[in-house]
Amino acid sequence: MGMKFLFRLRTDMPVSKTRIFVAGHNGMVGSAILRELEKHPKVTLITASRKELDLTSQRAVQLFFEEQKIDQVYLAAAKVGGIYANNTFPADFVYENLMIESNVIHAAHLNGVQKLLFLGSSCIYPKMTEQPMTESALLTGLLEPTNEPYAIAKIAGVKLCESYNRQHGRDYRSVMPTNLYGPNDNFHPENSHVIPALIRRFHEGARAGDEEVIIWGSGKPMREFLHVDDMAAACVHVMELDAKIYADSTQPMLSHINVGTGKDCSIRELAESVAKVTGFKGKLVFDSCKPDGAMRKLMDVSKLSSLGWTASISLDEGLSATYEWFKNNVVSLR
Repeated sequence: MGMKFLFRLRTDMPVSKTRIFVAGHNGMVGSAILRELEKHPKVTLITASRKELDLTSQRAVQLFFEEQKIDQVYLAAAKVGGIYANNTFPADFVYENLMIESNVIHAAHLNGVQKLLFLGSSCIYPKMTEQPMTESALLTGLLEPTNEPYAIAKIAGVKLCESYNRQHGRDYRSVMPTNLYGPNDNFHPENSHVIPALIRRFHEGARAGDEEVIIWGSGKPMREFLHVDDMAAACVHVMELDAKIYADSTQPMLSHINVGTGKDCSIRELAESVAKVTGFKGKLVFDSCKPDGAMRKLMDVSKLSSLGWTASISLDEGLSATYEWFKNNVVSLR
């Protein structure tokens, strides 16, 4: 007996239009891609929640693709987290991400899906690579130990796409985003990335009248941040590039494209900006006993810029918008 799926199909759109499956649509990146694609009238969007479709199950994913007759895939589903989560659950991070990308990419191929976009991460690059990081830095050195399992899985995803392209003539593309933030981020006090963690910590500190807020690390590492709505726009831009233009701009075994702003700031500067946005007036204390991770991670985005796309949302603008979303959608639910 075949498995039945409670997928969501936008029934107000004719089924003759391009059928696009956004894997991971409830996450920060996937939901942003969904919002971006909703601006395009010639698509039918297909989504499935974790309860409706287990992407780590090869059989379930294969049956889903067989039933839904998908034309394109945006593979945004992933297990993600900050330094604490990556250090604490390394097996979960490598296993779940390998399974998700392997199942989706292979099922896409078996069911004749010619176009797919895989979302990686800037952590695929070596810890000691030159800055800013170019696409050619991939596999040229050792990875940052704190998130190596996750990075290995993301590198495998890039190579899966390239291998299906080389062996089967598919058009599977990969983008490597810098650090992302925005609506639908994970604001967990321990398992979140730096911006949502700081927003929550400073918000609670401001409301409680705390004299100080403790921040992990020395505050010296430099990081680049991209609003997720900019990331979604870049994804659609890359996906819609003419196949020849994309091929001419990349190489068969070096086909991914960096996505970022090309600008970075220190964690201390970021914390000061978040404190200002949230209204926290106390002291910022940096706990240098906690790991810093890589000291700098700045993306070289010249390739994407040459292909006609640059980021448009400033960090200050993005932080303010994200804090408003946090207050309206996280704080209001308590």
